[in-house]
Amino acid sequence: MHVSSQDPISKRIKEMRLQRGLSQAQLAHPELSDSYISLIESGSRKPTPAVLELLASKLGCSVSYLLHGVTAEELEDLELNLRYARLALDNGEVMEARRRYAELLDNPNISQLPTHRQEAEYGMALATEACGDLDEAIAILRRIQDTAGDSLTRERRIAIAIALCRCYRQRGDLTMAVDVAEETMSAMSEQGWTDDLVELGATLLSAYLERGDLLRAHHFSSQLMEAAEKLGSPRAIVAASWNAATAADLSGRGEEAVPLAERALAVQSETGEPRNLARLRVDYAFIRLRTRPHEAAVCREILLRAERELGESAASTVDLADCLLHLAHAEITLGRAEEAVDYATRALGLLDDTTPDLRADVHLMRGHAYLLLGRRAEALTDINEAEKLLNRLPSSRITAETWMAAAALLEELAEPERSILAYQRAMECGGL
Repeated sequence: MHVSSQDPISKRIKEMRLQRGLSQAQLAHPELSDSYISLIESGSRKPTPAVLELLASKLGCSVSYLLHGVTAEELEDLELNLRYARLALDNGEVMEARRRYAELLDNPNISQLPTHRQEAEYGMALATEACGDLDEAIAILRRIQDTAGDSLTRERRIAIAIALCRCYRQRGDLTMAVDVAEETMSAMSEQGWTDDLVELGATLLSAYLERGDLLRAHHFSSQLMEAAEKLGSPRAIVAASWNAATAADLSGRGEEAVPLAERALAVQSETGEPRNLARLRVDYAFIRLRTRPHEAAVCREILLRAERELGESAASTVDLADCLLHLAHAEITLGRAEEAVDYATRALGLLDDTTPDLRADVHLMRGHAYLLLGRRAEALTDINEAEKLLNRLPSSRITAETWMAAAALLEELAEPERSILAYQRAMECGGL
């Protein structure tokens, strides 16, 4: 136990002694001397953890009260509310989580507990990010860095860097995403690889991929795999294998990507949490479908299993919509356009304004299905909606790919001028 601030503790010990009507000698007897109590109350001596426990027992209060001015009951209530807020966040109830974290940060007692306040601020940042307010999430994460300084643990410093990299990437500021992650990686790598650092590396790899640095991503993914193999932990192997699979897939090396994704899925199946397992299953099916379209029926079964698992876990609507999008893709590949329309329509019903990128993908998928069914007007309506959403998104490799898909559909619909414009937007987003 560490005494963080001597003067408030000394003051609280003296106040509690006087409230109990005890003299210094009475408080000290028989274990301590009255002169030692005097030194503590004057701030000249720091009580050891054992002495703090003894004094708390004699004064009829908790050690937490002497340390922070918070009673044991108040501390228990704060910790319970922190658990409820985190549970809401883990279950995808992001608005509820944000509300709970806001209430915690408004509680005056939490200002006396730096570790608990930091936990609440970090949770608030994650909930704010999940609600789509990326600028505010970044501001909160930066504020934690500025106020906590060197008191941040290595684990928390890396976690904040992961969240910042992810937020900057989603906002389209890929330069900042890379800079934040690379700076932390450089500062922490001298102390050796850990699961947390591999996860940060995986997040950085995603930023490389989105920025189009495919050669750099390929080289870095090999470094991550080597580090994960040395660590030998399931978490590191899943993070490194999965992101190496993504890098290979986006680089056009699909047959290399499939076994990497299969390994990540196998390890996650043995040790992972159900919701993350289902999400990984969706992504694996997506890579396999892109690489081996002749296996669409198998991929469809994998996705149907993932849909059931997502429904049984506390998955977010975004996770489920992503699964439905890929089911629509599988159905189109199997020549079942009506079923694809149904899955895409269900997906759109789950999404709101916080996910314009995913909504654009779903509109294009449904537009493709309508085109196959000969329903030209409905196909054009979906493509129009997708274009509106794409115009709101920052330039990136992924946005460029989505514009390319829109251009191809417009070309099939005999809309040459619009198709050319979409191809031009794709090239602009790709930096060409």
